Amino acid sequence: MLSDVLRSVRLTGSMLFLVDATVPWCSWAPPAEAFRRVVLPASQHLVSYHIVTRGRCWAGLRDAAPEPFETGDVLVVPHGDAYFLADPLDSAPAYGPEEAVVFFRQMAAGELPSTIPEGGAGAAGAQFICGFLGCDLRPFNPVLAALPRMMHLRATSSSGDRMHHLIEFALCELRERSTGGQSVLLRLAELMFIEVVRRHLETLPTAQTGWLAGLNDALVARSLALMHGAPARRWTLDALAAEAGASRSVLAERFAQIVGQPPMQYLTLWRMQLATRLLSERGAKVAAVACAVGYESEAAFSRAFKKCAGVAPTMWRQRGDRQ
Repeated sequence: MLSDVLRSVRLTGSMLFLVDATVPWCSWAPPAEAFRRVVLPASQHLVSYHIVTRGRCWAGLRDAAPEPFETGDVLVVPHGDAYFLADPLDSAPAYGPEEAVVFFRQMAAGELPSTIPEGGAGAAGAQFICGFLGCDLRPFNPVLAALPRMMHLRATSSSGDRMHHLIEFALCELRERSTGGQSVLLRLAELMFIEVVRRHLETLPTAQTGWLAGLNDALVARSLALMHGAPARRWTLDALAAEAGASRSVLAERFAQIVGQPPMQYLTLWRMQLATRLLSERGAKVAAVACAVGYESEAAFSRAFKKCAGVAPTMWRQRGDRQ
């Protein structure tokens, strides 16, 4: 189901580069909305993440308490907040908001090298990979909605850790340019983020709520799998409960408690997200999209879509909703 959602919200890599920092240094970014259009204008939202590959530093959101990061730690900023990485903590940034946007524009255009020096004339401080991804935010991205403002994933000592292999692959591509390297880096950006989400899912406490937490609950996970497997089916709460192996009341209570909304409301939102993907396809007819996501009439689908997305399906398709 995670793959299903990530495919439907059009997760796509946009940039991946390496920073070699020497003390004192401070690398920071403004809110993602300030540079989204110059990095990936066709995407609704930017997610950023940074992986410390050597050394240590301080990092965090600019309006929150900083945290120490060690080699192998990952910083993820899912919701576009301004953030920083620095060593020492009180290091002053060497650039302002306008310079940051210019940098991202040049990096996205391929005008800069894949490894960027940062900082002063001191000793080597840290090295980290910077990754940026685009995705849909509207009308419904359950994965993004389930993530906190900032994620700090600690390094693992497991020799078979998938992230370790991805990092080594990325470092090789970043240091040694080769044919097709840019495409490889974009796919690696996506893979590393997916691995981050998977690791986050594995470490969720049992009392956690949200869509990702639902994947760890047997009943909720079965219900989600049924709806994702056949979104156009004429589901009712009774039918869903019967196939999931629970009573109507138990399913309704458990699903709402963990996911945060009733099953049928979730199904409607998921159908609308699927519809946006179908509407983006060349030549797609609204009536055909309506049928594909479980609506017998175009009018009923259009009403539901506008209620959820704020605009009619035809308007969404015309503008691509990348505003």
